[in-house]
Amino acid sequence: MTALRPERESGAHGYGAGDQGTSYGGQPYGVQGAYGDGWYGRAATPDPHTGGAEDATAQLPAIDEETVALRIPDPPPRTTREEAPPAGGRAARRKAARKRHGRRGGSHKAGDGSTAGRAAGNASEGATGAPLSRVEARRQARARKPGPAVVASRAIGEVFITTGVLMLLFVTYQLWWTNVRAQAQAGKEASDLQQDWANGERRPGAFEPGQGFALLHIPKLDVVVPIAEGISSKKVLDRGMVGHYAEGALKTAMPYDKTGNFGLAGHRNTHGEPFRYINRLQPGDPIVVETQDKYFVYKTASMLPVTPPSNVSVLDPVPKGSGFTGPGRYITLTTCTPEFTSKYRLIVWGQMVEERPRSKGKPDALVS
Repeated sequence: MTALRPERESGAHGYGAGDQGTSYGGQPYGVQGAYGDGWYGRAATPDPHTGGAEDATAQLPAIDEETVALRIPDPPPRTTREEAPPAGGRAARRKAARKRHGRRGGSHKAGDGSTAGRAAGNASEGATGAPLSRVEARRQARARKPGPAVVASRAIGEVFITTGVLMLLFVTYQLWWTNVRAQAQAGKEASDLQQDWANGERRPGAFEPGQGFALLHIPKLDVVVPIAEGISSKKVLDRGMVGHYAEGALKTAMPYDKTGNFGLAGHRNTHGEPFRYINRLQPGDPIVVETQDKYFVYKTASMLPVTPPSNVSVLDPVPKGSGFTGPGRYITLTTCTPEFTSKYRLIVWGQMVEERPRSKGKPDALVS
């Protein structure tokens, strides 16, 4: 066996008071230097700073690799800081484990939203190192709740935002969608009217309210729009058509009458807006009314830029303010002004200069 060895030779059987025995290397144990030339082979030197007191550790022998075969190894140095076990029961230990390793055991990356949220919500836990009690957690939850003023301001803000969105949708509907829908309806009415004329279906002399009977052409403005009986918003004007004043005290003449004033009304904005740009007409600009049998050609004569809606004298057989002095065959176009309001009315007058049968073809105003 080489692991354990005796410290004396087998020949040394004993020793008395004068015999101190022989070391394993052949020298007596009592002889100076028997253990070598190290510190353990010399007498201890008094320490001048301690007044001659001997260092207790100087009397201990060094560890001999040859004679000490079995010993406990030194523990390895710690490379990572170990956290103290969390105080509390099983719930506290689970909560601490979730904070260290994440809810599902995986580590969270820096900047992770869930980790950041838990760190912000458990600020006091990070300071003390212990989980919050239920009372403290509830107290912090109540502190994080918004106050009545914050809730009221949020509600008012949401109301304003909703109102703004609804107003934007309404404006979009009024300025865009009503035009799209009205122009489609007016186009269909004009197509049906021309189809009836081509098929020889004759229109009666008296028309029902909302019934189309003619087409209005304003070449300068590139306007072609059906003319229907009456000025009802729902049946006529909002469908993109032009209405003929034909009811009650506002009843006006028809184009084929020998004398009189043919009065028309139309929207200036929204719902097809056929009269939006009639303020651009100049004296002499043609206005054509097309019926099943004839074309009636008018020339623009004058304009009244602003007048109250109650001024119905503009529809008289000889309209006041038009410059006409006697009976004739006139046309009056009426619409709202300024744009996007209905506070006042804009009036344009014209005088007939030609009555042309359809058999002779279109008039020059529609050809050129």
